[in-house]
Amino acid sequence: MRNRFDQQLEQLNVDMIEMGALCEQVIDKTYNVMMEEDKVAAREIMEKDVEIDHKEQEIESLCLKLLLQQQPVARDLRVISAALKMITDMERIGDQAADIAEIVRTTNLKAPTNDIPLGEMAVATIKMVKESIDAYVKKDLELARKVIEYDDVVDDLFVKTRARLIDAVHNEKEDDASAMDLLMIAKYYERIGDHATNVAEWVEFSITGEHRGEDK
Repeated sequence: MRNRFDQQLEQLNVDMIEMGALCEQVIDKTYNVMMEEDKVAAREIMEKDVEIDHKEQEIESLCLKLLLQQQPVARDLRVISAALKMITDMERIGDQAADIAEIVRTTNLKAPTNDIPLGEMAVATIKMVKESIDAYVKKDLELARKVIEYDDVVDDLFVKTRARLIDAVHNEKEDDASAMDLLMIAKYYERIGDHATNVAEWVEFSITGEHRGEDK
């Protein structure tokens, strides 16, 4: 019975890594999609988001099977419950990458200038997503905690991006529609950073049994 459970637990790990890889792929593409206005790559992101949705459903089904058909001990229970929480955030990362792609695909978006740190914000957010997934794969508590702390960097870049966009509109360097599109993209990146933080917090919980969200 335990052998079967261990096999299913290993399958859960494999599926989580696959879903994480899909999230890395879509978030990685968003930078070039935005900076180069690549409408073909934008469509590819949206197709990958569908794969992420399907993978979430597979993992959710496996987790429920493990909980209902087996009797997981405390550590295994933490791993399974953390996985259920993490896939929700990973699915949202896919959704918001697709939202960014949709803006690029359906508008005449102008890539942000050097005055607007949206490209820098994108790079910082991509780093958070990749490292939160790496923390899960490697069971790396220190890396998970670094991701959680790094969210402040993304938040600060969002505030700067918003302020620069407002200034650009005021000084007629950006038209209202383009500025609004860029601000929406910035907000999606800020949310993706929040989801990466949540993933890292659940990695921390799966290792330590403590979830800092309970203290908020």
